[in-house]
Amino acid sequence: MHSTKDTLQVLYEDNHLLVVNKRPGDIVQGDKTGDVPLSEVAKQYIAEKYQKPGAVFLGVVHRLDRPTSGIVVFARTSKALSRLNKIFSERQAQKTYWAVVKDTPAKQEDRLIHFLKRNPKQNKSYAHDKEVADSKRAVLNYKVLKTLDRYYLLEIDLETGRHHQIRSQLSKVGMPIRGDLKYGYSRSNPDGSIHLHARKLEFIHPVKKEPLTITAPPPKEVIWNACL
Repeated sequence: MHSTKDTLQVLYEDNHLLVVNKRPGDIVQGDKTGDVPLSEVAKQYIAEKYQKPGAVFLGVVHRLDRPTSGIVVFARTSKALSRLNKIFSERQAQKTYWAVVKDTPAKQEDRLIHFLKRNPKQNKSYAHDKEVADSKRAVLNYKVLKTLDRYYLLEIDLETGRHHQIRSQLSKVGMPIRGDLKYGYSRSNPDGSIHLHARKLEFIHPVKKEPLTITAPPPKEVIWNACL
C-alpha cells in the first residue's frame, strides 16, 4: 500500500484522538462499495508512525457523507471512544459547516426548522414544514459569510444532527448545495463532490478535559479557494 502521509491530512493527534480532514469521495467506514475507508487508512497511518505491531484500535465516532469534506474524529482508545460517543450523542460538540449555494439566500441569516423524514431506499431525507409521521425535528442556523461572483458562502451551525440535514434543509428553502444533484442542484461537480465542508468542531477533550477547537481547510479547488 502507498504511504498514508499522502492520503491523510491530520488536523490533531494525541494518545487519545486522531482528527483528520476528509477529502470528498472518501468513505469514513466500510460499506457495500468495498472501497478502502478512511478508518482503515487512519489505522495504517498509526501503525506506520508508531510502528505498532498487531491490530491498531481506532473507534469511529461520527461520519460525514461521502461527497462532503472536512473534520472527522477517531478515538484511539476505548475510554476516549465511549466518552466521545457520549459527547456527540448528547450534542456537546459544536459543529460548524460551510456550504456554497448559487441561489440568493432569502435572508442574510436565518434559523431553519423542518421535520425530516428519511427514505432509506433512496438514501435521502425529505424536509417538511410541519411534523409528519416518522419525521424528526431538524434545526440549523445559517448566515451568509461571503458573496462570490456567482455563489454565496454560508456558515451553518447545527442544533440537531439528522441524516443529510443541511443538504435537505437548504434544498427545501431553495438553496441546494453546489454539485448536490440528489437535493436539486442543476448539475454535479466533475469529481462527484458537493460544496459542503465540515469546517470547525469545538468540544471538551474526553480525557484531558480541556476545550478543543479544530478547523479544517476546505479542498483546494477554484470555488473553495475563492471562499478563503
